[in-house]
Amino acid sequence: MTRPMNREAAPQSVWLDTPHRYGRISRGFHWLMAALFAWQFTGALLYVAIGDTALTRLVGGSHFTLGFTLFVLVLLRGAWGLANLHRRPSHPGAPGRAALAGHGLIYLLMILVPGLALLRQYGSGKPFAPYGLPLMPERDTKIAWMMLPADLFHYWLGFTLLAVVLGHAAMAFLHRRFWNEAVLTRMT
Repeated sequence: MTRPMNREAAPQSVWLDTPHRYGRISRGFHWLMAALFAWQFTGALLYVAIGDTALTRLVGGSHFTLGFTLFVLVLLRGAWGLANLHRRPSHPGAPGRAALAGHGLIYLLMILVPGLALLRQYGSGKPFAPYGLPLMPERDTKIAWMMLPADLFHYWLGFTLLAVVLGHAAMAFLHRRFWNEAVLTRMT
């Protein structure tokens, strides 16, 4: 005869976040987005370093579609993070407030950078159909005010995001190396 399982004794789902570790869904979002951003930044850095070449077209040819994908992923990841907020690892004290501010800046930039590009794309009147999905139809006229913010800020905010992401990775290393805090293991 089998006994009914005690719900309180059951291990927490590996899919959900806990106070000690991020769940598989949060980790999946994090590392998938990290890989896609690495590809995006590689293409942008190649373009800045060597200009318009076959290599930059190969790497950068997916820039618009991946930017849209990252925009959708950051919205989904943000919603998932809010749904798990009460379960996530805490960030106490002044270092915790600094970590929350850094993460807030990353999220802000991850929304602004592709959001500005999408606004510019719509304002350009050019069609946009990522993965064959017709999101923005072609128009005969441009809307200059929609194009201007991205023309002014997309490039610079993109490289600001790169700098903040590199700082984020460096802080995970510094926490382990100098403060003996294994914060990276929460996300691996």
